[in-house]
Amino acid sequence: MFQKKFALQAVEILKSDPDVLGVAVSGSWLTADLDEFSDLDFTLVTRNPVAGNKSLMLEYAKRLGNLLNGFTGEHVGEPRLLICLFEDPLIHVDIKFLLPHEFSTRVEDPQILYDAEGLLEAALQAEPAIWPFPGYQWMEDRFWIWLHYATTKLGRGELFEALDLLTFLRSQILAPLLLIKNNKLPKGVRRVEQLVPASDLKKLQQTVATYDAAGVAQSIWNAVRLYQELRTVLYPPAVNLQSETELRAVEYFEEISLFLLQTGDEADQISYLEN
Repeated sequence: MFQKKFALQAVEILKSDPDVLGVAVSGSWLTADLDEFSDLDFTLVTRNPVAGNKSLMLEYAKRLGNLLNGFTGEHVGEPRLLICLFEDPLIHVDIKFLLPHEFSTRVEDPQILYDAEGLLEAALQAEPAIWPFPGYQWMEDRFWIWLHYATTKLGRGELFEALDLLTFLRSQILAPLLLIKNNKLPKGVRRVEQLVPASDLKKLQQTVATYDAAGVAQSIWNAVRLYQELRTVLYPPAVNLQSETELRAVEYFEEISLFLLQTGDEADQISYLEN
C-alpha cells in the first residue's frame, strides 16, 4: 500500500536528523484493515521538544513529502498532533510529536520503525498500553440528562441540534457498548459496520434520523431502547442506575414528542406511540 511506502521513505529521511530518536506507526497499520482509504498514524520521538511549536512541527512535516496543509489537534484534545494532507500520493498523515518519557503512555502498542537508542522499545516494555474507556457509570450518569437535552431541542424545533446529539450518543455510548458486547475495543463508530453482526448494526442504524420531527423522535426513542438493552446485558450490579432520572426524562420525552406529533400529520409514523 502507498501508506507503507510513504512511511518507509519518511523514516529514511528522519534517520539523518540526530534529534530524532524514533518513529512508530499505529492505527490501521497494526491490523489487516489498512486499505486505500486509511490514514497514516505516525509518532515521532525527539530529544528536544517539538510539540507546541507549530512552525517547527510543520517544518518536520514538509521534509516528508509534498505537504499541502497541516493543523494542530486541539479540537481532539491533542495539541501535540499535527494533522496533515500530502499529495503525490494524496494521503492523510497524523504526526504526533513526543519526548521519550511521553512515549510509554499509549492506548495501543505501535509498531516501531526506527529506534536510534532503544528507548522506544524500553518504553513499551515499561508500561502496558491502556485503551481509554469512561466506564459504565460514566455513561449511566449522563445518558438520561442527554435524553432530556435532546427532547428540549426536539420540542423547540432545533432538529439539527437533536441530530447532533444522536450522533454524539452513537459515538460515545451506543457504538462502544455494541463493540464491547461483541468483544471488540470500544472505538466509537470506527469500523462498527464491519465489527458487529447485522442484527446489532440494524439497531444502531435505527438511531439515524431523517430531518423531520417524526424521524428525530423515533430515532431518539430507538436510542433509548438500545441503551436500555445494552445496559441490561453489560452492566455489572455495582453500577448505580439513575432510575429516577431515567423515569422523569422518559416521561418528559413522551410528553413533548406526543404533543408535537399529535398536532401534526406525522403521529402515525412513530411506532413507539403504539406501545
